[in-house]
Amino acid sequence: MARKLLAGVLVLGLVGGLSAPAEAAATWTPANDLEGSCVTLQVFNGTASLGYVFKDSVGYGFTGTATKAEPFRFEATQLGRYQLRDHTGAPPYQSTVGWVWAGDKYGDRADWTVSSSEGKYKLVSTATGQQMGSYLGGLGAGSGTVAFAPATGCAAIPDITTGVSGTPNPAVDSSGKLVGWIDAHAHITAAEAFGGSLHCGDAYAAGGAPVALAGCASHATLGWGALLEAIIAGTDPINSSEQGWPSFTDWPQNDTMLHEASYFRSLERAWQSGQRVLNVLLVANRVICGLTLEHTSCDEMDQIRAQSTYLRKMQDYIDARSGGPGKGWFRLATTPAEVRAIAAQGKLAVTIGVENSEIFGCREVNDVPQCTTAQIDAGLNELQAMGVSGFYPVHKFDNAFGGTRFDEGVTGAAVNVGNLISTGHWWQATSCTGPSDNEQPIVSDDLAKLLALGVDLPAGAILPVYPSGKICNVRGLTALGKYLVQKMMDRGMVIHIDHMSVKTATAVLDLAEQAGYAGVTSVHTWADRTLVNRVLGLGGFVASYAFAATDDGTGTPTFLDEWRANKALANGTKITGYGIGSDVNGLGPQAAPRLTAGASPLTYPFTATNGTKVAKQVWGTRTFDLNTDGVAQYGLYADWITDLTNQAGSDKALLTKQLMSGAEAYVTMWEKARS
Repeated sequence: MARKLLAGVLVLGLVGGLSAPAEAAATWTPANDLEGSCVTLQVFNGTASLGYVFKDSVGYGFTGTATKAEPFRFEATQLGRYQLRDHTGAPPYQSTVGWVWAGDKYGDRADWTVSSSEGKYKLVSTATGQQMGSYLGGLGAGSGTVAFAPATGCAAIPDITTGVSGTPNPAVDSSGKLVGWIDAHAHITAAEAFGGSLHCGDAYAAGGAPVALAGCASHATLGWGALLEAIIAGTDPINSSEQGWPSFTDWPQNDTMLHEASYFRSLERAWQSGQRVLNVLLVANRVICGLTLEHTSCDEMDQIRAQSTYLRKMQDYIDARSGGPGKGWFRLATTPAEVRAIAAQGKLAVTIGVENSEIFGCREVNDVPQCTTAQIDAGLNELQAMGVSGFYPVHKFDNAFGGTRFDEGVTGAAVNVGNLISTGHWWQATSCTGPSDNEQPIVSDDLAKLLALGVDLPAGAILPVYPSGKICNVRGLTALGKYLVQKMMDRGMVIHIDHMSVKTATAVLDLAEQAGYAGVTSVHTWADRTLVNRVLGLGGFVASYAFAATDDGTGTPTFLDEWRANKALANGTKITGYGIGSDVNGLGPQAAPRLTAGASPLTYPFTATNGTKVAKQVWGTRTFDLNTDGVAQYGLYADWITDLTNQAGSDKALLTKQLMSGAEAYVTMWEKARS
């Protein structure tokens, strides 16, 4: 009987029937405040200490002597996730055999999800789910908790500094108006565009700059990426050394188009130098995606969704590198009120737009639309749920909404082939006077040059012939296009008219004028000046492509010429603030060094437009200088803005005022559109 009673007690004890009250379970929360910490690790099994982690011959073991403990640096890879580095810079990683070993570079197994409770921490391999503890006497997969103690002797984190110091002037003036410049047209999510592999590099990455800015084998000599860049940008596909971090001997340059030029530390430099609004355009193209040998979905809406996710993760990543949720300087804004609140905190307000040719799947194939009004309504709902404030109804190809504005030269010939693939027909043009769709008409020779580069045409395609002189697209705004524009106005969305044919843009502006709608823009010098004048007349917003301040020898316009020409328009007096359109990562070159830089260089360090002090920016072992590099990467827009105003002569005060009122003018336009 005694044995039976004892057995019953044991059973009840095992199932909890007679157990003593359990201690309250610990609450573990993400540890978001460890960025940059230098600490030692003391591992516990329950309440018993296993010792301090020290570096062994291959991996890590335990010692009872605190002075022998290995110091580890923490670098955030996302919110609540970290890469660790020991004193040699090696990242500990969870090996496949159970132990935690010292690696030679960041990888998935070197990523640790960290949570905390009452002064203790859990480190779990993000890749495998294994918790850091003791494994066969060494550091490895186990069930341990960890205590941290401040340490010295940690390795530095390979990173990029901004080169900006000092206290900036207030971002809001005494009347409540924003003070700062705006880039109204940028593509910082290009790493996820076009199926995800056309572009080499990332604006951010777990593992930091060495991972985000590494070279890509596909873009090296005679790789498919190098060949595509040769067609798009005229670069040399043979001498592509593809040296990214840390030497950057091959890229970024002002005229390389398929490599990352907007790493987040460069965006940070621009923000610290007076930028207050960044309009990020999610960009997509089904035809270009199909040219790459490696890609995810080529559906343009899928590409946009991927970039929307990328952008939000980028905000989280910058928060993680800044101390936790909401603490970063990079803040997504979905309303004008949010822009004002973010700028008032001195942070960068990031608005979201879209630029693609087949939005909502609304292609036209031989003039037959491939979408319905119901798809348009659903698409608009989806975009607004993403936080999109405006978009381009028409981009590079004719679509179900209207006709496109033509590119010129070999680039135009290549885009025309894309139009044929997308729509089943070439661009169709007629001679015109006044506003035109191409001041440098495409000619048959351009197609011949394209074919010489090995581009294949669809079977049975017959080359088009275009008239000489000014030409205009025969296609204008369609019935579906009118429906879309009216729905955009109903929702207070910004309508970007750049890339529309003259006939299409004219009809859109007619509708906007009838409605008294201010929410229209031309932000990267891709619309006839007659149309720009009408945008200004509506109270819309205008920015110019960020060309060099003065002649750079490439034959392109200069920013000062563009600004002065727009200022001289009949409605030019309505310009209260002006913007730039960098088109960074957008398959277009950035400003080359101006020809006069040798005689009148920008002198470093300089005082930025917001009062901060700016030295040259360094990526790895490469030092950038606007005078010799032009705008090779986004951080040089801090330099470019200052150099631009220095080159404006008697217009310096007015140009500076209008640029620093650019953020305010854009937000005011957006507020009017939503009112």
